[in-house]
Order: sequence, then structure tokens, then C-alpha cells
Amino acid sequence: MRKILDGIVVLDLTRFFSGPQCTLLLAGLGAEVIKIDDPRTIDPTASAPPFVGPLGVSLHRQTEDDFGIAYLKRARNKKSMTLDLKSATGRELFLALVEKADVVVENFSVGVTDRLDIGYEVLRKRRPDLIYCSLTGYGSSGPASSLKAYDLMIQAATGLMSITGVPGGAPVKAGSSLSDAVAGVFAANGVIAALLHRFRTGEGQAIDVSMADCLFSLILDEPLDCYPELGLAYQQGNRIMRFSPFNTYPARDGWVAFGAATDSDWTKLLEIMGREDLKTDSNIMQLGWRIKNNEYIDQIVSTWTRLNDKAEILATLEAAALPCSPVRTIEDVMHWNHLRERGMITPLRHPATGKELCAQAPGFPIKFSQTPGGYEEPAPIPKAHSHELLHRFLGLDQDGLDALARQGVI
Repeated sequence: MRKILDGIVVLDLTRFFSGPQCTLLLAGLGAEVIKIDDPRTIDPTASAPPFVGPLGVSLHRQTEDDFGIAYLKRARNKKSMTLDLKSATGRELFLALVEKADVVVENFSVGVTDRLDIGYEVLRKRRPDLIYCSLTGYGSSGPASSLKAYDLMIQAATGLMSITGVPGGAPVKAGSSLSDAVAGVFAANGVIAALLHRFRTGEGQAIDVSMADCLFSLILDEPLDCYPELGLAYQQGNRIMRFSPFNTYPARDGWVAFGAATDSDWTKLLEIMGREDLKTDSNIMQLGWRIKNNEYIDQIVSTWTRLNDKAEILATLEAAALPCSPVRTIEDVMHWNHLRERGMITPLRHPATGKELCAQAPGFPIKFSQTPGGYEEPAPIPKAHSHELLHRFLGLDQDGLDALARQGVI
């Protein structure tokens, strides 16, 4: 079956995480994503630890066949070529490729594409209906636009670190590179929306995606600007401001997460805990009071959970239709049959042999009833498709390709 984006050609000038995350999703939807790297440096993640290869995972290369795990995950279903965009010949070849492409995605620092003379205004002259997506730390406008940023800086700048962790604790980042991942998803969504717009109108356009904008838009779903007025600490730990109880609680053999999102849930939980006596307490039965007195409520709940095993707690809560989960370690998650049955844990495969490696990768997270998405092909060997793509798109013959290779253009 054809995928939704079959026939769409994406030129991928991105590196590291946010941009490759965007183009990975587009590749999973069927777009022909062509990674274009500098012939001198290739993709830096291909040769960055941790590595995986025939001898397993390691922080240093054990064999010549080892690849960086990040590269193998982020380059699946993509093709790879090299092109020296700083050379006049390389730039002209790129402009010729743009005429054959539908989308260009880049995550250079602001100003780099203009210095290379491959910005949107230049490219749209060669392909007027081009979709051009830029991902940067802070966007292409505003006082901070020129600042260099990685995920840590974005989590700090947007306030996420200040609201993560226990009340009064030091600033803490989320455990994964959240702003990179989120920006990549927003960018892919923007590209698809722009393609739909082009389908309807014939118009191309530029898309400006800021990691800071994307992360902030998720953070401010919470009424954080109102917390001081409400008398709430910015750091809520594992709690959520709108519910109480809502936290992680110690069992005899581990931790469980659950909460009461409605008055009915709270009433059922009191009955489960054998604390029907509290139903007559007008304060405890009022959500606003419970939120203000979260620590007291959590003491009541944890007194019950400490007396029971995780399995008992979860079985009881699930039977009462209360939302709950064990707090799984990463090792637990990798063995969770639910994710495996949904195809969300898949082995990485070696670019040259196609053989399965010991490291795992996430599957495609969107399930379609008619048009499948997914990553059937492993990451490519860097620059493996240079000759094929330049021949197919631009008609270059072998002699011309060999000459470009000798010149260091590809």
C-alpha cells in the first residue's frame, strides 16, 4: 500500500535532533527524504558515541562497522548524499535539485543559509511552490534569534527547568531532549499543513519553527502565570495542579502512579483505602482545599499504599476504573508487551547488511487504517546515494560524477 507522502521529495539539510526528527516523521509517512551532508564531515552523529555494531554497544568504536546509535535511529528510511554547499558547483547542483524537490528542511543557525545563498527567497525563484522549513533555537526573529542553543538551553530559557522537580529543589531538565523532539514534531506538522495548502492553492511558503516557541506552547497549557496568585509553588514534583491526589506513591515493592481527577474518583479511592470516615469532612471533600493541602492528602494515600504490593494496588484501582500505572524503569518499558504489540519497540538494523543489532529504536507512532506509516529501511551508509540521486534527478553521467568526486564537491 502507498503511504500518504509517497511522491513527495524532501531535501534534508538538518543535523543532530530537531531537524532529523522532523524529516524522520516525513520519511515514515512515505516522503523520499534525501539527507545532504558536507562531504568533509558527513553526519556527525554517525561517528559519535554511543556506538552499536557486530560486537554490541560501546562508548568507543569496536569495529569499522560500528555506527552511532543516534544516526541509526534518526536516518531510517532516508537516502544519503554529500554536497559541498560552500562551493559554486555544489551550490548550483543543490539549486538544480531544489527544482525537483517539494520540501527543504534546514536547522542551521539563523543567517547561515543567507551566507550560503540558499535561503528561502533564493530557492523560491527556482521552485516557486517550494515548502521551506527552518528550525532554530529561538526562531528567525526577535532579540534572541541569533543565540546558539541546544535542548538544555531551551529548557532553561522557557522556564521548564524552573518548574521541574520537587518544591525548593535545584532546576532540573526533563530526562530526554524534549525541546528538540517537540520542535521536530511541530515542524513535520507544519510541513504537512503547508503541503495541504499547496495542494489547494498551488502556493509554496516558508515555515519558521522555534524550539523555544514549541516548548513554551506546551508548558503554558498550565496556568503557571497564575500560580503566585493561587498560592501554588511552581515546582509541583509529580503532582498536577488541577487534581488531588495525583502523584507517585510508594508500595511495599516499588512505586505506583495514580490520581483522582473527579469527585467520583476521590470517593471511590476513599472507599478502596477504607477511609469512608473522611467523606464527612467538608474540607477533604473539596478539591480546592485538597490542592492547597496536597502534602496532607498524599500522607493519607501513601499510608495505604505502603501496606500493599504494586500488583494489589494496581488491580484494585483498575477494577474501580481509576487511572493508574506502575512506575516502570526503562528496562521494564523495553519488555512491556503493550508497546511491543503495537510495534513501538523495534531493533535497529545495520546499514550495510540489514542485520538486526542489539540496540532498539522507536516505531512509527501514528497508526493509519488505510495508509501505513513506518520505517522499513535502515539508516543509509553515509553518502551512499550521491551518484544515484544526481543521475536520477539531474541526469549526470558517470564521468561527470567521478569528476565531482575528485573535486570534493560530492
